[in-house]
Amino acid sequence: MPKIKFISILLFVIGLFTGLSSVFGEPYAPESSKDPNQKLVFYSAKEKSFQYTGRIDFTNPALPRFYSPGVYIKANFEGSSCQIELNDEVLYGTSHNYISVVVDNNVPKRIKLTGKNNILTVAENLTGKTHTLLICKSTESGIGYLEFVGIRCKKLLPPSPRPVRKIEFIGNSITCGTGSDLTIPCESTKDWYDQHNAYLSYGPLTARALQAEWVLTSVSGIGLIHSCCELPVTMPQVFDKLNMRDNKISWDFSRYQPDIVTVCLGQNDGQQDSAAFCNAYVDFIGTIRKHYPEASIVCLTSPMADSILVPFMKKMLTSVVANVLAQGDKNVYTYFFTKRFSKGCGGHPDLTEHQEIANELTGFITNIKKWQFEIRNEM
Repeated sequence: MPKIKFISILLFVIGLFTGLSSVFGEPYAPESSKDPNQKLVFYSAKEKSFQYTGRIDFTNPALPRFYSPGVYIKANFEGSSCQIELNDEVLYGTSHNYISVVVDNNVPKRIKLTGKNNILTVAENLTGKTHTLLICKSTESGIGYLEFVGIRCKKLLPPSPRPVRKIEFIGNSITCGTGSDLTIPCESTKDWYDQHNAYLSYGPLTARALQAEWVLTSVSGIGLIHSCCELPVTMPQVFDKLNMRDNKISWDFSRYQPDIVTVCLGQNDGQQDSAAFCNAYVDFIGTIRKHYPEASIVCLTSPMADSILVPFMKKMLTSVVANVLAQGDKNVYTYFFTKRFSKGCGGHPDLTEHQEIANELTGFITNIKKWQFEIRNEM
Protein backbone atom coordinates (compact mmCIF):
# COMPACT_ATOMS: atom_id res chain seq x y z
CA MET A 1 0.00 0.00 0.00
CA PRO A 2 1.47 3.42 -0.91
CA LYS A 3 2.59 5.44 2.10
CA ILE A 4 0.31 8.42 1.28
CA LYS A 5 -2.80 6.20 1.04
CA PHE A 6 -1.96 4.54 4.38
CA ILE A 7 -1.71 7.93 6.12
CA SER A 8 -5.07 8.99 4.65
CA ILE A 9 -6.76 5.84 5.95
CA LEU A 10 -5.17 6.32 9.37
CA LEU A 11 -6.43 9.91 9.60
CA PHE A 12 -9.93 8.74 8.60
CA VAL A 13 -9.97 6.13 11.39
CA ILE A 14 -8.78 8.65 13.98
CA GLY A 15 -11.48 11.07 12.86
CA LEU A 16 -14.11 8.32 13.05
CA PHE A 17 -13.22 7.46 16.66
CA THR A 18 -13.16 11.14 17.61
CA GLY A 19 -16.69 11.52 16.26
CA LEU A 20 -17.91 8.37 17.98
CA SER A 21 -16.56 9.63 21.28
CA SER A 22 -19.15 12.40 21.17
CA VAL A 23 -21.87 9.73 21.01
CA PHE A 24 -20.55 7.07 23.39
CA GLY A 25 -18.19 9.05 25.60
CA GLU A 26 -17.44 12.58 26.81
CA PRO A 27 -18.80 15.16 24.34
CA TYR A 28 -16.10 16.80 22.31
CA ALA A 29 -15.99 20.56 22.20
CA PRO A 30 -13.27 23.06 21.37
CA GLU A 31 -11.99 25.00 24.39
CA SER A 32 -13.51 28.23 23.07
CA SER A 33 -17.06 26.78 23.10
CA LYS A 34 -17.06 25.15 26.53
CA ASP A 35 -19.79 26.64 28.73
CA PRO A 36 -19.18 26.33 32.51
CA ASN A 37 -22.96 25.98 32.96
CA GLN A 38 -23.43 23.20 30.39
CA LYS A 39 -23.38 20.46 33.05
CA LEU A 40 -25.92 22.11 35.32
CA VAL A 41 -28.88 19.88 36.13
CA PHE A 42 -32.42 21.31 36.21
CA TYR A 43 -34.41 20.67 39.39
CA SER A 44 -38.15 21.38 39.18
CA ALA A 45 -40.03 23.29 41.85
CA LYS A 46 -41.69 19.97 42.74
CA GLU A 47 -38.48 18.68 44.33
CA LYS A 48 -38.92 18.02 48.04
CA SER A 49 -35.51 19.53 48.78
CA PHE A 50 -36.87 23.06 48.27
CA GLN A 51 -38.00 24.75 51.47
CA TYR A 52 -40.94 27.15 51.00
CA THR A 53 -42.12 29.76 53.52
CA GLY A 54 -45.12 32.05 53.13
CA ARG A 55 -48.58 32.12 51.62
CA ILE A 56 -47.99 30.06 48.47
CA ASP A 57 -50.49 28.48 46.09
CA PHE A 58 -49.43 24.90 45.29
CA THR A 59 -52.41 24.14 43.03
CA ASN A 60 -49.79 23.42 40.36
CA PRO A 61 -46.87 21.87 42.27
CA ALA A 62 -44.56 22.45 39.30
CA LEU A 63 -45.29 26.19 39.39
CA PRO A 64 -45.95 27.31 42.98
CA ARG A 65 -47.43 30.81 42.80
CA PHE A 66 -47.13 33.59 45.38
CA TYR A 67 -48.29 37.19 45.62
CA SER A 68 -47.22 38.54 49.01
CA PRO A 69 -43.94 40.30 49.76
CA GLY A 70 -41.37 38.39 51.74
CA VAL A 71 -42.33 34.91 50.50
CA TYR A 72 -39.08 32.98 50.25
CA ILE A 73 -37.57 29.73 49.03
CA LYS A 74 -34.42 28.12 50.40
CA ALA A 75 -32.20 25.45 48.91
CA ASN A 76 -28.81 23.83 49.42
CA PHE A 77 -26.74 22.92 46.39
CA GLU A 78 -23.40 21.54 45.30
CA GLY A 79 -21.18 23.08 42.65
CA SER A 80 -19.61 26.37 41.68
CA SER A 81 -22.58 27.97 39.91
CA CYS A 82 -26.36 28.19 40.07
CA GLN A 83 -29.21 29.49 37.95
CA ILE A 84 -32.79 30.17 39.04
CA GLU A 85 -35.93 30.28 36.91
CA LEU A 86 -39.02 32.34 37.74
CA ASN A 87 -42.19 33.38 35.92
CA ASP A 88 -43.41 36.95 36.43
CA GLU A 89 -47.09 37.84 35.96
CA VAL A 90 -46.04 41.22 34.45
CA LEU A 91 -49.17 42.84 35.83
CA TYR A 92 -50.67 45.54 33.59
CA GLY A 93 -48.20 44.43 30.92
CA THR A 94 -45.43 46.56 32.38
CA SER A 95 -44.94 45.86 36.11
CA HIS A 96 -41.98 43.62 36.90
CA ASN A 97 -41.32 42.15 40.32
CA TYR A 98 -38.08 42.51 42.23
CA ILE A 99 -36.50 39.58 44.02
CA SER A 100 -33.71 39.42 46.57
CA VAL A 101 -31.20 36.60 46.25
CA VAL A 102 -28.79 35.53 48.98
CA VAL A 103 -26.03 32.99 48.36
CA ASP A 104 -24.08 31.58 51.32
CA ASN A 105 -25.52 34.25 53.64
CA ASN A 106 -23.61 36.96 51.79
CA VAL A 107 -24.90 40.44 50.97
CA PRO A 108 -28.37 40.15 49.37
CA LYS A 109 -28.65 41.11 45.71
CA ARG A 110 -31.89 42.82 44.64
CA ILE A 111 -32.80 42.03 41.03
CA LYS A 112 -35.57 43.44 38.84
CA LEU A 113 -37.07 40.82 36.55
CA THR A 114 -37.34 41.73 32.87
CA GLY A 115 -39.63 39.18 31.21
CA LYS A 116 -42.49 36.74 31.67
CA ASN A 117 -39.94 33.93 32.02
CA ASN A 118 -36.63 34.70 33.71
CA ILE A 119 -33.53 32.52 33.90
CA LEU A 120 -30.91 34.20 36.07
CA THR A 121 -27.38 33.17 36.92
CA VAL A 122 -27.15 34.01 40.61
CA ALA A 123 -23.85 32.31 41.47
CA GLU A 124 -20.65 31.73 39.52
CA ASN A 125 -17.13 30.58 40.35
CA LEU A 126 -18.02 29.68 43.93
CA THR A 127 -15.37 28.06 46.07
CA GLY A 128 -16.19 25.23 48.42
CA LYS A 129 -18.29 22.20 47.75
CA THR A 130 -21.73 23.08 49.15
CA HIS A 131 -23.72 26.31 49.22
CA THR A 132 -26.99 27.85 50.41
CA LEU A 133 -29.51 29.81 48.35
CA LEU A 134 -32.42 32.03 49.39
CA ILE A 135 -34.85 33.64 46.92
CA CYS A 136 -37.25 36.26 48.34
CA LYS A 137 -40.08 38.18 46.65
CA SER A 138 -39.19 41.77 47.48
CA THR A 139 -42.22 43.41 45.89
CA GLU A 140 -45.81 43.06 46.99
CA SER A 141 -49.05 41.67 45.60
CA GLY A 142 -49.84 44.96 43.86
CA ILE A 143 -46.99 44.19 41.43
CA GLY A 144 -48.39 40.77 40.56
CA TYR A 145 -47.50 37.17 41.32
CA LEU A 146 -44.35 35.12 40.82
CA GLU A 147 -44.10 31.44 39.96
CA PHE A 148 -41.05 29.45 40.95
CA VAL A 149 -39.98 27.12 38.12
CA GLY A 150 -36.80 25.63 39.58
CA ILE A 151 -33.02 25.92 39.68
CA ARG A 152 -30.06 24.62 37.73
CA CYS A 153 -27.02 23.47 39.64
CA LYS A 154 -24.59 20.58 39.76
CA LYS A 155 -26.61 18.85 42.48
CA LEU A 156 -29.53 19.81 44.69
CA LEU A 157 -28.96 18.78 48.31
CA PRO A 158 -31.37 17.99 51.16
CA PRO A 159 -32.71 21.03 53.04
CA SER A 160 -31.38 22.33 56.32
CA PRO A 161 -33.60 21.98 59.41
CA ARG A 162 -36.20 24.72 59.66
CA PRO A 163 -35.90 27.28 62.46
CA VAL A 164 -38.06 26.41 65.43
CA ARG A 165 -39.32 29.97 65.90
CA LYS A 166 -41.93 31.57 63.65
CA ILE A 167 -43.16 35.16 63.39
CA GLU A 168 -45.94 36.76 61.33
CA PHE A 169 -45.95 40.50 60.61
CA ILE A 170 -49.36 42.00 59.74
CA GLY A 171 -49.35 45.46 58.24
CA ASN A 172 -49.45 47.89 55.36
CA SER A 173 -46.86 49.43 53.02
CA ILE A 174 -44.36 49.87 55.85
CA THR A 175 -44.37 46.14 56.53
CA CYS A 176 -44.10 45.51 52.77
CA GLY A 177 -40.85 47.50 52.64
CA THR A 178 -42.33 50.09 50.29
CA GLY A 179 -40.20 53.15 49.53
CA SER A 180 -37.26 51.88 51.55
CA ASP A 181 -34.45 51.09 49.10
CA LEU A 182 -32.93 54.37 47.98
CA THR A 183 -30.29 52.76 45.78
CA ILE A 184 -32.81 53.94 43.19
CA PRO A 185 -33.63 57.55 44.17
CA CYS A 186 -37.31 58.38 44.64
CA GLU A 187 -37.34 61.08 41.98
CA SER A 188 -35.47 59.04 39.37
CA THR A 189 -38.28 56.64 38.45
CA LYS A 190 -42.00 56.72 37.72
CA ASP A 191 -42.53 53.17 39.02
CA TRP A 192 -43.65 53.34 42.64
CA TYR A 193 -42.33 49.87 43.42
CA ASP A 194 -38.71 50.47 42.40
CA GLN A 195 -37.81 51.14 46.04
CA HIS A 196 -39.53 48.03 47.44
CA ASN A 197 -37.25 45.78 49.48
CA ALA A 198 -39.21 43.31 51.58
CA TYR A 199 -36.14 41.22 52.41
CA LEU A 200 -34.52 44.15 54.26
CA SER A 201 -37.74 45.43 55.84
CA TYR A 202 -38.14 45.41 59.60
CA GLY A 203 -40.03 42.09 59.75
CA PRO A 204 -37.48 39.80 58.09
CA LEU A 205 -34.66 41.71 59.83
CA THR A 206 -36.31 41.06 63.19
CA ALA A 207 -36.96 37.42 62.37
CA ARG A 208 -33.40 36.76 61.23
CA ALA A 209 -32.01 38.41 64.37
CA LEU A 210 -34.19 36.05 66.39
CA GLN A 211 -33.34 33.04 64.20
CA ALA A 212 -36.98 32.70 63.19
CA GLU A 213 -38.98 32.13 60.02
CA TRP A 214 -41.13 35.03 58.84
CA VAL A 215 -44.34 35.72 56.95
CA LEU A 216 -45.40 39.22 55.84
CA THR A 217 -49.18 39.51 55.80
CA SER A 218 -49.21 42.99 54.36
CA VAL A 219 -50.67 45.11 51.57
CA SER A 220 -49.85 48.73 50.74
CA GLY A 221 -52.63 51.15 51.59
CA ILE A 222 -54.58 48.71 53.73
CA GLY A 223 -56.18 49.71 57.00
CA LEU A 224 -58.20 48.22 59.83
CA ILE A 225 -61.50 49.97 59.04
CA HIS A 226 -60.40 52.39 56.30
CA SER A 227 -57.90 51.82 53.51
CA CYS A 228 -56.34 54.49 51.36
CA CYS A 229 -55.54 54.84 47.68
CA GLU A 230 -58.88 53.42 46.45
CA LEU A 231 -58.10 50.01 47.92
CA PRO A 232 -61.54 48.35 48.26
CA VAL A 233 -60.68 46.01 51.15
CA THR A 234 -59.49 46.18 54.75
CA MET A 235 -57.19 43.76 56.56
CA PRO A 236 -59.92 41.92 58.51
CA GLN A 237 -61.69 41.22 55.19
CA VAL A 238 -58.66 39.64 53.49
CA PHE A 239 -56.68 38.17 56.39
CA ASP A 240 -57.80 34.67 55.42
CA LYS A 241 -56.72 35.00 51.77
CA LEU A 242 -53.57 33.97 49.94
CA ASN A 243 -53.94 36.76 47.39
CA MET A 244 -54.96 39.44 49.86
CA ARG A 245 -54.93 42.46 47.57
CA ASP A 246 -57.54 40.88 45.29
CA ASN A 247 -59.33 39.07 48.15
CA LYS A 248 -58.91 35.70 46.45
CA ILE A 249 -57.81 32.12 47.27
CA SER A 250 -58.52 30.92 50.80
CA TRP A 251 -55.48 30.42 53.03
CA ASP A 252 -55.01 27.37 55.24
CA PHE A 253 -53.77 28.74 58.57
CA SER A 254 -52.61 25.31 59.71
CA ARG A 255 -49.70 25.60 57.26
CA TYR A 256 -48.01 28.27 59.39
CA GLN A 257 -48.51 28.69 63.12
CA PRO A 258 -46.45 31.63 64.43
CA ASP A 259 -45.15 32.06 67.96
CA ILE A 260 -45.42 35.85 67.61
CA VAL A 261 -47.83 37.98 65.58
CA THR A 262 -47.24 41.72 65.27
CA VAL A 263 -50.01 44.03 64.05
CA CYS A 264 -48.96 47.32 62.48
CA LEU A 265 -52.16 48.96 61.24
CA GLY A 266 -53.65 52.42 61.60
CA GLN A 267 -51.47 54.60 59.39
CA ASN A 268 -53.98 54.44 56.54
CA ASP A 269 -56.98 54.66 58.87
CA GLY A 270 -55.90 57.97 60.33
CA GLN A 271 -57.99 59.34 63.19
CA GLN A 272 -61.26 57.46 63.07
CA ASP A 273 -64.19 57.28 65.47
CA SER A 274 -62.60 55.89 68.62
CA ALA A 275 -65.34 53.38 69.44
CA ALA A 276 -65.50 52.04 65.87
CA PHE A 277 -61.73 51.70 65.64
CA CYS A 278 -61.33 50.02 69.04
CA ASN A 279 -64.20 47.60 68.49
CA ALA A 280 -62.84 46.60 65.08
CA TYR A 281 -59.35 46.11 66.53
CA VAL A 282 -60.64 43.94 69.39
CA ASP A 283 -62.60 41.86 66.90
CA PHE A 284 -59.54 41.47 64.69
CA ILE A 285 -57.46 40.25 67.62
CA GLY A 286 -60.22 37.73 68.23
CA THR A 287 -59.89 36.56 64.61
CA ILE A 288 -56.12 36.22 64.98
CA ARG A 289 -56.56 34.30 68.22
CA LYS A 290 -59.02 31.90 66.58
CA HIS A 291 -56.39 30.95 63.99
CA TYR A 292 -53.36 31.14 66.31
CA PRO A 293 -54.44 30.02 69.78
CA GLU A 294 -50.92 29.98 71.26
CA ALA A 295 -49.33 33.05 69.63
CA SER A 296 -48.26 36.18 71.46
CA ILE A 297 -49.91 39.17 69.74
CA VAL A 298 -48.14 42.54 69.75
CA CYS A 299 -50.03 45.69 68.69
CA LEU A 300 -47.66 48.30 67.26
CA THR A 301 -47.92 52.00 66.66
CA SER A 302 -47.17 53.04 63.10
CA PRO A 303 -43.42 53.69 62.65
CA MET A 304 -44.15 56.59 60.25
CA ALA A 305 -46.97 58.18 62.25
CA ASP A 306 -46.71 61.94 62.74
CA SER A 307 -47.14 63.92 65.94
CA ILE A 308 -50.93 64.02 65.47
CA LEU A 309 -51.49 60.31 64.79
CA VAL A 310 -49.10 58.98 67.46
CA PRO A 311 -51.15 60.11 70.51
CA PHE A 312 -54.34 58.75 68.94
CA MET A 313 -52.70 55.39 68.21
CA LYS A 314 -51.24 55.08 71.70
CA LYS A 315 -54.63 55.82 73.28
CA MET A 316 -56.44 53.38 71.00
CA LEU A 317 -53.98 50.51 71.43
CA THR A 318 -53.91 50.94 75.20
CA SER A 319 -57.70 50.72 75.29
CA VAL A 320 -57.79 47.76 72.89
CA VAL A 321 -55.30 45.66 74.84
CA ALA A 322 -56.95 46.52 78.16
CA ASN A 323 -60.23 45.31 76.71
CA VAL A 324 -58.70 42.06 75.44
CA LEU A 325 -56.93 41.41 78.75
CA ALA A 326 -60.22 41.97 80.59
CA GLN A 327 -61.78 39.28 78.41
CA GLY A 328 -59.18 36.81 79.66
CA ASP A 329 -56.59 36.78 76.84
CA LYS A 330 -53.34 37.49 78.68
CA ASN A 331 -51.02 36.99 75.71
CA VAL A 332 -51.55 40.39 74.02
CA TYR A 333 -49.18 43.37 74.25
CA THR A 334 -48.57 46.89 72.97
CA TYR A 335 -45.33 48.37 71.71
CA PHE A 336 -44.88 52.06 70.95
CA PHE A 337 -41.96 52.99 68.70
CA THR A 338 -39.61 55.59 70.11
CA LYS A 339 -39.67 58.00 67.16
CA ARG A 340 -40.91 58.62 63.64
CA PHE A 341 -39.15 56.85 60.76
CA SER A 342 -39.80 58.63 57.45
CA LYS A 343 -36.63 59.12 55.40
CA GLY A 344 -37.71 56.88 52.52
CA CYS A 345 -39.95 57.60 49.53
CA GLY A 346 -43.38 58.97 50.37
CA GLY A 347 -42.51 59.38 54.03
CA HIS A 348 -41.83 55.66 54.52
CA PRO A 349 -38.86 54.36 56.52
CA ASP A 350 -35.67 53.84 54.52
CA LEU A 351 -33.50 50.76 54.91
CA THR A 352 -31.41 52.25 57.70
CA GLU A 353 -34.59 53.07 59.62
CA HIS A 354 -36.01 49.59 59.01
CA GLN A 355 -32.92 48.28 60.78
CA GLU A 356 -33.60 50.63 63.70
CA ILE A 357 -37.24 49.51 63.85
CA ALA A 358 -36.10 45.89 63.80
CA ASN A 359 -33.64 46.51 66.62
CA GLU A 360 -36.40 47.96 68.81
CA LEU A 361 -38.83 45.17 68.00
CA THR A 362 -36.21 42.46 68.45
CA GLY A 363 -35.46 43.70 71.94
CA PHE A 364 -39.14 43.82 72.88
CA ILE A 365 -39.88 40.34 71.57
CA THR A 366 -36.96 38.79 73.38
CA ASN A 367 -38.19 40.37 76.60
CA ILE A 368 -41.66 38.86 76.37
CA LYS A 369 -40.59 35.49 74.91
CA LYS A 370 -37.22 35.21 76.69
CA TRP A 371 -35.59 34.42 73.35
CA GLN A 372 -31.91 34.93 72.84
CA PHE A 373 -31.13 37.19 69.89
CA GLU A 374 -28.35 38.94 68.08
CA ILE A 375 -28.74 42.53 66.87
CA ARG A 376 -27.00 42.68 63.51
CA ASN A 377 -26.89 45.38 60.90
CA GLU A 378 -27.39 43.92 57.43
CA MET A 379 -26.85 47.20 55.60
